[in-house]
Amino acid sequence: MMTLYRRRSVVLALFGFLASAAVATPAVAEVGAVTVVFTKGGFIVGVGGGQGVLTFRGKRYPFTVSGMSVGFTIGASTTKFTGRALNLRTAGDLAGSYAAGGAGGAIAAGAGGVQLQNANGVILQLSGPRVGLEASAAVGGVTITMQ
Repeated sequence: MMTLYRRRSVVLALFGFLASAAVATPAVAEVGAVTVVFTKGGFIVGVGGGQGVLTFRGKRYPFTVSGMSVGFTIGASTTKFTGRALNLRTAGDLAGSYAAGGAGGAIAAGAGGVQLQNANGVILQLSGPRVGLEASAAVGGVTITMQ
């Protein structure tokens, strides 16, 4: 038969083991570096596409970007975005559909910035210079496909 002291010791040891197991297994999300060259053009409906590279855990992962916007869009522009992808667990988490909305524009050269999120919880924070003649006030989205 166990003494009261032994029962308490066993319960405390079991509680300590369970608490340490819960602390030792958190889901760790990481940050990756992203570069994208995106070309967009249109009148009313804007269509664009481009290519990019995710650098994650020392490896490079190429991807393609395609997108469309509906609203006021006129002209064409090319933007070279650089930034980061937050909340990555694997490189494949970058793939998916991202919704965006907002207004922007470029005449000859300017700057653009965007923050997007996909269903995997990945947040893209991108900015970069724009070249071209384009004005937009549209709602749209982009789709990233890993190559």
